[in-house]
Amino acid sequence: MSDSPTATRRPRAFRLDGDGASAATLEEQPDVYAYEADAPEAANEAVEYAQRHGIVARRLMSWSGVLFSALSGLVTLALGLWFNRLLEDLFARSLTLGWLGVALLGLAIIALLVLCGREIAGILRQRHIAKLHAALTDARARDDRDAARAQTAVLTSLYLKRPETAQGRARVTQAAREIVDGRDLIDIAERALVHPLDALVQREIANAAKRVSVVTAISPRAVIDVLFVAAQAIRLIRRTAEIYGGRPGLLGFLRIMKSVGSHLAVTGGMAVGDSLVQQLLGHGLAAKLSARLGEGVLNGMLTARVGISAMAVCRPMPFAVEDPPGISDVAPFLFSGKPEKKPTP
Repeated sequence: MSDSPTATRRPRAFRLDGDGASAATLEEQPDVYAYEADAPEAANEAVEYAQRHGIVARRLMSWSGVLFSALSGLVTLALGLWFNRLLEDLFARSLTLGWLGVALLGLAIIALLVLCGREIAGILRQRHIAKLHAALTDARARDDRDAARAQTAVLTSLYLKRPETAQGRARVTQAAREIVDGRDLIDIAERALVHPLDALVQREIANAAKRVSVVTAISPRAVIDVLFVAAQAIRLIRRTAEIYGGRPGLLGFLRIMKSVGSHLAVTGGMAVGDSLVQQLLGHGLAAKLSARLGEGVLNGMLTARVGISAMAVCRPMPFAVEDPPGISDVAPFLFSGKPEKKPTP
């Protein structure tokens, strides 16, 4: 009895056991198309996993948190006692010096409160972007029209103060009134609003990888390489978050760093194997380049890999219209035989 026309037919292989075809057996082979279809979902799951372990992490209590709280409390008590003794000494010397010390201490407390407010606002903004990423992913997977309209409205409000996004916001707002399919609306929002930001991020990644590769090739000391690569990675992660709408302070930046580290832990091994080993061996860079220049190319690739992970973590929506970029896409100049091309705006 034959299968129904709508049934999915998987590839099959015949195995011949023995001398003739009478002992042939039929074996079902893995459906490679199923793996290809699950690849975008796996990429989104990796991003959401990284965001849960960094940006949107919620832990009421942990031993590291207890240690940090205890040490912070001790430092605060020590500073309080020191300031109290300082003010007493100032008042003992002169009433004017005492009140001047009180005024300066008051200004310092106000500045500290403002900085704390900025830190909290930065953390909340980055968590808002991470939750928007998850909501848009879910709305697109379910093709939910109402959810797509609501979340694209949140996406456009994220860039209200960005004049360069005015045209894209107008296009998304107009499409929300006309498009019925929720998946199509989210795809239009990605093309109109997020793709221009992707081009900016890819340009930042390319510039950072280029600077790292050049400095590594000409620097006289290995410690300079390490410090410069670390500085460029920090700057690249912060700049990526700012382009996508986040304004992280110190604590917010540490959360993003943790998310980027989690994303590299999940996807970094496969990416390094695909991009670094194959490109280095395939193009024969080890034989063509000097050892120092080869180290520069390798550091440039690693910097680009960090930038790609930061791009995936800080992006307010998943990659749906196009595949996520690879190292050869954002920094093609690192590979032999591939001319540099600028990302399309």
